[in-house]
Amino acid sequence: MADFDAIVVGSGISGGWVAKELCERGLKVCVLDRGKPTDPAKDYSDFLEPWEKPHFDNVSEDVLKRDFAIQGRTYALKESTRHFWMTDREQPYEYVGGQKFKWRRGAHVGGRSLMWGRAVYRLSPHDFEENKLDGEGVDWPVRYDDIAPWYDRVEEFIGVAGDRDGLPQLPDSKHFLPAFEHTCVETELKQKLETLYPERKLIMGRVAHLTHLSDKQIALGRGKCQARNHCYHGCSYGAYFSSVSATLPAAERTGNLTLIPYAVVSELVHDPVTNRVTGVHVIDAQTGKMRTHTSKIIFMNASTIGTSLILLNSATETHPNGLANSSDQLGRNLMDHLGGTRVQATVKGFEDCYTFGRRPIGGYIPRYRNYPKREESYKRGWGYQVYSGRGGWGGWHSGIGENFKAKNRTPGDWTIMLDAFGECLPNPDNRVTAHQTKTDKWGQPTAVINVKLGENEKSLMRAAHQDAIDILTDAGFSSIKEAQKPDDNMDGIGGRIHEMGTARMGRDPKTSVLNGWNQSHDIPNLFVTDGSFMTSSAVQNPSLTYMAFSARAANHAADLLQEGVL
Repeated sequence: MADFDAIVVGSGISGGWVAKELCERGLKVCVLDRGKPTDPAKDYSDFLEPWEKPHFDNVSEDVLKRDFAIQGRTYALKESTRHFWMTDREQPYEYVGGQKFKWRRGAHVGGRSLMWGRAVYRLSPHDFEENKLDGEGVDWPVRYDDIAPWYDRVEEFIGVAGDRDGLPQLPDSKHFLPAFEHTCVETELKQKLETLYPERKLIMGRVAHLTHLSDKQIALGRGKCQARNHCYHGCSYGAYFSSVSATLPAAERTGNLTLIPYAVVSELVHDPVTNRVTGVHVIDAQTGKMRTHTSKIIFMNASTIGTSLILLNSATETHPNGLANSSDQLGRNLMDHLGGTRVQATVKGFEDCYTFGRRPIGGYIPRYRNYPKREESYKRGWGYQVYSGRGGWGGWHSGIGENFKAKNRTPGDWTIMLDAFGECLPNPDNRVTAHQTKTDKWGQPTAVINVKLGENEKSLMRAAHQDAIDILTDAGFSSIKEAQKPDDNMDGIGGRIHEMGTARMGRDPKTSVLNGWNQSHDIPNLFVTDGSFMTSSAVQNPSLTYMAFSARAANHAADLLQEGVL
């Protein structure tokens, strides 16, 4: 008899949703996480004052070089938060082929649901059809109407602040909470942009923050967003969505959840007679001892690269290239959103304006190129995340005494920046493999990542950069500054922390790993619902889509168990 009805490998954004849905369906669920438990009272630093943080919360150069040289720096890596970020020493990896990949990740219960940017956008009907339309990758085995009810379910539970904008390329939610407000300069750009280019819209960003509370959210202990912008320190209010603040507590309330931290999953156990996965081998991260947990179904939610490594490491005589890999697509088609272009301008005439609070998100310009039909030489498009604010307030480096006071009495100029997030095409040669000889501290093969930007990606980002310059120039703004040029940042991907695609879903078992229910073509009781399943990247931040597919797949798996199919 199996120990559990279901095992979920990973407790982050997607794994938390699988656990919640399965537990609420009455299944006994074990969630395994390789990291330590998360205790908001001890691990969050959102209430620490600046003088309580060593070195003004900056990580020293020595530590950055020693521990984070490969995976790279990020704005959220601080002295008070670095315990959330896995070091290169703990889990080394390498990239080959001359182009970089920044694999930024953590090892703690809640995963990157504690570290994400919280922007939540639906994919559009067009996004689910585009592979078929332009011949890239394989066709999605689902369409928007299949996923829309699950977007509804997720949005209502997590809480999404946003406006109903009526844009077909960015569908609205039925359950939006009150949106945050535009700054005065975003409103100015919005008016000028939509006058100059009617097909281009500047909207308020949609973000997984509670600006209004439901009874269910209050019952989970969640509170309203205070607009402090301390989010990457953790949120003691539970105001932004994380699995620690929402899905895992909901699962725990059912009495059906067993959560096991410090559980490094080594491989899945496969029975060749029944062609089912029967459990997982786990290494205790503290003691190094091996144990096995068994279950009727298994969900892989260890992150795109983590899931691929585990499945590759689970090769058997009947699955010599890795478990569930008869298509040879496991580990292939690695994607991330394209970055590397940021253009900034100064906006005059708003010296009497300021803002209330510190919003957790800025504006957004949804995709407009090659939509609804292709018109450019390159394929696909991009969206802009829009940042704006006033400089000069908080001049910590302006001396002491009278000079310091003077510098901090008056804010500086308003600036606005356009930051493009572009679409990466699926490419089977962009892949992750398991190293043949190198292992991590637990004896597990390390990742080898080989990615290369194609000519389409390069052309797309150059076009996005030029459009940003044109938009800000035509709006009449001054001091246009190319803060980041695409040609200076074409040496790799990974910086958006949106890796996806290495166990893609599709209609044909010969060219895809999963079917339209996130279920392995090869092994019926194996499901993958982290970013691995994505068949294309679109331009939208992907976490909302991971959650919707996870909820849908979990309920489908529960149906199959209850029907006796699994």
